[in-house]
Amino acid sequence: MSPHASHLTNPLATPTQLSTSGSQLDGIPPDLERSIIFAGARLTQTAGQLLRLPQDIIARAIILFTRFWVGSEGGSLREYAAADISAAALYLTSKLSPHPQQPRSIVNAYAYLDSFPTTFNPPSAFASHTNQESYFLSEAACSASKLRLMQSEAIVLRVLGFNTHVATPYTLCINYLQALDVFPGPRATAIARRAFAYLNAALLSPQLVYLTHQPHALAVAAIYLAAREGGVKLPDGEWWAVFDVEREELGFLVVALRSLEGFVRGEREAWGGRRVPLSLGEVEAELERRGVLERVE
Repeated sequence: MSPHASHLTNPLATPTQLSTSGSQLDGIPPDLERSIIFAGARLTQTAGQLLRLPQDIIARAIILFTRFWVGSEGGSLREYAAADISAAALYLTSKLSPHPQQPRSIVNAYAYLDSFPTTFNPPSAFASHTNQESYFLSEAACSASKLRLMQSEAIVLRVLGFNTHVATPYTLCINYLQALDVFPGPRATAIARRAFAYLNAALLSPQLVYLTHQPHALAVAAIYLAAREGGVKLPDGEWWAVFDVEREELGFLVVALRSLEGFVRGEREAWGGRRVPLSLGEVEAELERRGVLERVE
């Protein structure tokens, strides 16, 4: 990753890093890698919400989780479990924030989420999931999970070269809306919420837009879409250029953000009632299943 220039920018992935990953070098098909990273990002988001962490902290954790797998020097899904790296990223990010989480809280949250039989749970799943035995951790199991969490945290730091800097676009988004005179206004709150929704969704983008574009560009793209859908008129002309965003970059991000819904729908259809493999054993089982299907065909 290229070095960051300030606290408002992030180290970005290079084209070489995006074209080759440690997972693919270890024989993980690109489509399976995309599915696992997407599911791992969703897991991080859900665990963060379960722990009542602010969205900014959750976003930082998801970005660190995604960075971990990029490039030939990144982690391999055949060597490290995505669920373990997700938990380590969330634990590490919370430690660097005003909302640190105890290891027990992290492992309990992930044990609970791991107890669901499918990755894409129905909306009522959290309310109806009452089988406590499926996610209760004994003292021995909790100690083992905490040890694995500590080991995974050290692995994340090593693979990332101890570069845990993450800048997020949320504050910039509000500042830009104020600069565009959207505040105050009758639709200002709705537009801000819609823009934040796009920024949150972008964390799950298969195009890895948080690794390829700076926060200011993401904020501009989210505002553009939110204002367009909310019927709010923004200044005439190429207002995005004021925020140092080119038309081509804005166009790419707009398409990427709008395409996420179709990608998620495809993932739901592809996996159905199965779990996306987030442990090493599950990854090997999925590779074996695919190999069997290929031999049958």
